[in-house]
Amino acid sequence: MITWSFLFLLVAVVAGIFGFLGIAGTAAGIAKMLFIAFLILFVASFFTGRKGRT
Repeated sequence: MITWSFLFLLVAVVAGIFGFLGIAGTAAGIAKMLFIAFLILFVASFFTGRKGRT
């Protein structure tokens, strides 16, 4: 659990640096596109995924 805390701290520091440098708008646009892409992949894998034992 402490590993996740350090990971989120690192992500927050990097996001803060990007925010101060003005790259935040570009990063937000990329994040939106990646979110939509992974959401589509999740839904597709949910419906076409492995079927359990019947």
